[in-house]
Amino acid sequence: MKKIFFILATFILLISSLVPSVATAQNTIQVIDSSASVFFPSALTFNIEAENAVPITKIRLHYYSDRLNYAHVISEAWPVFTPNQKVKTDWIWDMRRSSLPVGATIRYWWTIEDANGNKLVTPENSIQFDDSRFQWKKLSENGILLFWYKGDDAFAKELMDAAQKGLERLSKDTGATLKTTAKLYIYGSTEDLQSAMLFPRGWEGGFAAYEYGTINIGISTQEIAWGKKAIAHELGHLVTHQITFSPYGDLLPVWLDEGLAMHAEGQIDPSDRKLIDRAISMNALISLRSLASPFSTDASKAALSYAQSQSVVEFLISTYGREQMAKLLHLFYEGSTIDDALQKIYGVDQDGLNTIWLASISSPATITRAPDQGAQVMTEMPLYQSEDMQGYRQNPTYRLYRH
Repeated sequence: MKKIFFILATFILLISSLVPSVATAQNTIQVIDSSASVFFPSALTFNIEAENAVPITKIRLHYYSDRLNYAHVISEAWPVFTPNQKVKTDWIWDMRRSSLPVGATIRYWWTIEDANGNKLVTPENSIQFDDSRFQWKKLSENGILLFWYKGDDAFAKELMDAAQKGLERLSKDTGATLKTTAKLYIYGSTEDLQSAMLFPRGWEGGFAAYEYGTINIGISTQEIAWGKKAIAHELGHLVTHQITFSPYGDLLPVWLDEGLAMHAEGQIDPSDRKLIDRAISMNALISLRSLASPFSTDASKAALSYAQSQSVVEFLISTYGREQMAKLLHLFYEGSTIDDALQKIYGVDQDGLNTIWLASISSPATITRAPDQGAQVMTEMPLYQSEDMQGYRQNPTYRLYRH
């Protein structure tokens, strides 16, 4: 018995003496620096410095962005370095190849391996892709963070009030609400906004990245009326995309997406109703099925597309109510196509909806025939009069955005 006890004790002592040496071998890799630096808007640099008793031979960066997704897509990068006992290297994310919106959060960590096969995985860290060129101020209210640097507190409060009213209108009439925090970055001018873009286009007045929950708009203190509408419009898009986001992809027809965004701004503008009336009289309405695809870049056709889209959405809400619209949006989340969703909720497809909507806004004398499926009827008469073009230039929903 004593002999067995002696052997067992000796074995335990032997194991105990070995374990620390194994742990020491695995933990000799020491991280001196693990950091990241933002060079807005062109690059994000990840830095690593480490040392070890034996040469470090492999370093791998793992990273992903916080965004609306059903699974984190983890990317990997292999920085270049010469194996040694002490190494220092970095990896640069070139935004010219794959860009990030301002305010995006990136999470990252490193795997370091030495010549003996020992590995060290660093703790996860994070960095925000912030535009530090400006001294941002922040206002927070009911799920919205508003950042701005030009204008006083009253300026920011007026924009925030417009944002909240847009959300309240959507919630009351469609049941759509924010699922995650929305971040609004208000640049002091269009020029400042475009300086935050690597490849700006002259017509861009804003940039929205719905999967990141961010909206960037250039609003000067002299453009606050325009800015209030633009904010409500873009928040309408953000909320709609959040509640319909699904693994089946973006199934929203453009007319519904834009119509809801314009509904968030407020009632349909009288100038838009005039556009529709003129198109009816000229037999030049665009079919709803055509409006399911991206709108024309032609100014006249784009304006009519927006006007019709809001009119159809207002018709659905006023005729069938909030609950039916909420059910319709939920079907997109479940993966339904537009025609299937409309049939389930309203008993018509897009063509049928086109017909009953047109009947609701037209007197019998103005309806010459039902709109064709597909192409619009061409006419030599312009849809716009001079006063309409003035409204077009001032209306934020017609100012092109990149989503």
